[in-house]
Amino acid sequence: MKLKIGGVILAVILLPCLKSFSQDKKFYIFLCFGQSNMEGNARIQPQDTVDVDPRFQLLQAVDCPDLKRIKGNWYTAVPPLSRCKTGLTPADYFGRTLVDNLPKDVRVGVINVAVGGCKIELFDKDNYQTYVTKAPQWMIGMINQYDGNPYARLVELAKIAQNGGVIKGILLHQGESNPNDSLWTKKVKGVYDNLLKDLHLKAKKVPLLAGETVNADQGGVCAGMNKIIATLPQMIKNAYVISSAGCPDAADNLHFTAEGYRMLGKRYAEQMLTLLGVKMKTEK
Repeated sequence: MKLKIGGVILAVILLPCLKSFSQDKKFYIFLCFGQSNMEGNARIQPQDTVDVDPRFQLLQAVDCPDLKRIKGNWYTAVPPLSRCKTGLTPADYFGRTLVDNLPKDVRVGVINVAVGGCKIELFDKDNYQTYVTKAPQWMIGMINQYDGNPYARLVELAKIAQNGGVIKGILLHQGESNPNDSLWTKKVKGVYDNLLKDLHLKAKKVPLLAGETVNADQGGVCAGMNKIIATLPQMIKNAYVISSAGCPDAADNLHFTAEGYRMLGKRYAEQMLTLLGVKMKTEK
C-alpha cells in the first residue's frame, strides 16, 4: 500500500501479525493427567529403564535433584515420568509403542501431571481451591509439588512444549475417586474444554483418550466406574475409551501391576496410532 504525504509517496509494507514459533511438526506432544494409575503405582523394573529410544522425551513436571532433572526441561523418557518417586505409568509404554511405530523422523514427548487419590475436581481450574481445602493431608504434599495447582502446572508445561512441538492428544486415567459420580463426564469435559481454550487447540485435532479403571475380570474394586467412563464419548465427540480388560492388577484390586501398565499403555498407543492413520506393526 502507498501513502502520499506532502507530495512524497511512501511505500508502506503491511506485515501480518504472526506468532513466532520454532515448532517441529514432527514432535508429537501428549498431555497426561489423572490420579495414581496415571502417576504410576507399580514398582519400576529393570526392563523398564533400558533401551529407551531418545526419540521418546519427557518434559519434567517437578524438580528432581536425585534424578538430576529440572522442571520444564526435556529428558529421555526413562521412568519415573511423573514425580520423583512415582512408579511405572501407562505413559511409559504409550510413548515407547508410538516411537516404535511412527516414522524415524518423528519424536514423541509426554507431560505427566497426576496426583494419587485425587478427584477430577482437582483439575477444575475455577474451583480447584475448594477441593484442595478439603483434601486429606497426605495428598497436600503431592499437590504442593505442583505449587498447589496441578492444572496450572499442566498448562504451564504444555505452553513450553508448544514452543518446540505440536500437541496431538490428551491422556486421562482417573475415576477411582469419583465412583458412581453421574456428573463425572461433564466434569471431565470441563477440564478438556479449558485445556483446549488455554492452549488454543481445536477439539477435532486433539482427541481425549481415557483409560478404564481395573476391570471387573481382575476383581477391580472400582470396576463399576467403567460404565460411566464408557459414556464419555457421548459427552466429548473426540473421546475414546481404552479398555483395561485382561490387564493384571495388584493385590489391592485398585492399581495395575507393571505388566498391567505396559499392556494399558500399549492400548492407549494403539488407539492413538489408529487416529493418526498409522497401522501398528505386528509384534514378532
